[in-house]
Order: sequence, then C-alpha cells, then structure tokens
Amino acid sequence: MKLLQIESSVLGEASASRQLSAAIVQAWTRAMPGLEIVRRDLDADPIPHLDSRSLAAVRPDIAANAAARAADEKGAAALEEFLDADIVVIGAPMYNFTIPSQLKAWLDRILIAGKTFSYSEAGVKGLAGGKKVIIASSRGGLYGPGTPNAANDFQETYLRAVLGFIGIEDMTFIRAEGLALGPEQRAAAMRTALASIAAPSFAAAKAA
Repeated sequence: MKLLQIESSVLGEASASRQLSAAIVQAWTRAMPGLEIVRRDLDADPIPHLDSRSLAAVRPDIAANAAARAADEKGAAALEEFLDADIVVIGAPMYNFTIPSQLKAWLDRILIAGKTFSYSEAGVKGLAGGKKVIIASSRGGLYGPGTPNAANDFQETYLRAVLGFIGIEDMTFIRAEGLALGPEQRAAAMRTALASIAAPSFAAAKAA
C-alpha cells in the first residue's frame, strides 16, 4: 500500500494544514505498519503552472514534442505518483477563498484525459476511483455550512468537485477553521481537528 502526501502551504512550520496532514499520515502509519509514504512539497519544489510550453504534454490529442515533454517532467512524475497511490493526503489551506496556486498546478497535472477521466457519448467517466483521499483543510475564517461566509468557500467545494470528477468517492475533510480569529479560537480549532485524527476509529476503520 502506498500513501501520497501532498503539501501546498507556504507557511512552513507555522502551517496549520501541514500540522494536520502530518498527524493524518502518522495515524495511517500506526494503523498500517509497512505503509509506503511518498511526499511531495509543492512549496519547496513547485510544479510549473500550466502554459503553452507544457500544454502538449498534458493533452493527449496534441502531439507533444521533445521540448514540451522535457519541460513537464515534474508534471509527469506527479501524475505517476498519484496513479500509484492507494491513499492520498492533501494539505490544502484556503488562500483568498480558494486553494493555493501551487496546489492548482498539481491538480492540472492530475486531471488528464485518458488517465484519470474520459469522455464518451455517454458523458464523463472518472478513472481514478478506489483511492482514499483525506484533505487537511485550514481556513482563517468560518466558511462551513450555515455560516454567513459559506458561499465564499471555493476551497473545499472545488476540491470535492474536481476530485469527484475523476472518480474519487472516498473523501474525508479534516477541517480547522477560524484560525485567524484569535489565539483561543485557533487553539480550539486545532485541538478539535487533531482529536478527530487521533480517534482510534480514524485510520483503523479506513484501513479495514
């Protein structure tokens, strides 16, 4: 079994999403000794954003020349890592109501026609089903269902849509929000999120 850990926060050790994703990986490691861990840090080693030089490498209907393929080696490696993984842990903070651009660049290399989804006369079909995806979500404000700012959540709603598009049905969000609303709120939100990860049923049930 392989677990792919994706980090996208630019805050380093101060990052709440990195703290949560590390706890998630630790929980899985305890539940499944021998689990192979592959880590990709999109801040320390970013994937170039999709542009005309890399477009051919991610569009099977466009002939990719050697220069385009070489320019997108990181993107190709990211796709292979994702396809090989059984479990994917994504650290996804909210930046300006959505995900970090680094994470969007990674997703642009993951959503590939013929690899993770396909089109036919019947419509779209996701090809990446069967994976477990756990998202460590951190937000400075309050954007959960029923909150005044819920309509501004283009972070979790986007991730649900884009991962669902490629066939991911088993998605879990570990959320810490309101982190910018004062130290007490931040501490309480982190305690709640970390406690849900530490619960004996968190990884054990999913590993069964």
